[in-house]
Amino acid sequence: MAWLIGTVIPYGTAAVLMSLFVRGTPLYRFCIGWVRMALWGAEAICGMRAHVQGMENLPNGPVILLAKHQSAWETLAFPVMMPRPMSFVFKRELLYVPFFGWALGRLDMVHIDRSRRAEAFSRVENQGRKLLEQGNWIIMFPEGTRIARGAKGSYKLGGAKLATVTGVPVVPIAVTSGRCWPRQAFIKRPGVIEMSIGRPIDSVGRTPADLMLEVETWIEAEMHRLDPLAYAEPAPNHAATRPAA
Repeated sequence: MAWLIGTVIPYGTAAVLMSLFVRGTPLYRFCIGWVRMALWGAEAICGMRAHVQGMENLPNGPVILLAKHQSAWETLAFPVMMPRPMSFVFKRELLYVPFFGWALGRLDMVHIDRSRRAEAFSRVENQGRKLLEQGNWIIMFPEGTRIARGAKGSYKLGGAKLATVTGVPVVPIAVTSGRCWPRQAFIKRPGVIEMSIGRPIDSVGRTPADLMLEVETWIEAEMHRLDPLAYAEPAPNHAATRPAA
């Protein structure tokens, strides 16, 4: 935490000042420098290492990534690992975090008020479409918040809705970051974080519920495979329950 705070203050300040003159991808690339420093600290100080499989499944064109969310680790890892600029969909409260949130607000992201669901999706659709057209990849966490290791949240349909209205494929991602960086935990643990990237799923001709059901089924089955000790129940079959609207 000392490493994160000590590095984000000068970097966040520089990003805000830089944003007065430079925006878009150049500013994003500059901010990735801090993200790399944060990940270096996670490995050098806390002993967290990553093992990633499925990078070959990432398409060349526009895509919406739908990922498991267990900790802050994946929010740092995705921008570094992915070949395109990433646009996160996140709750607007993060904008008020000193230095980090101030810099985040200057990037091409989508921040929403989760208490206003209809207005939030309209914003996601309008901004998400523009960002996809300019070459960014959209990333969303279908469960909406960080989920404890071994647990499963309610999969919301926002990401699938965006995919179906834009015709963009989705890529499901499973990640076991809760092993080393538990949700809301101050103490981090050394170990290997597994990340598995699934094959693209076409959204054309699909309903949001049907599409998200396939995403949920793949992610949860893959989580059981990657981290079997975290789950008391056997791996789910392909008869998952229908996600909440």
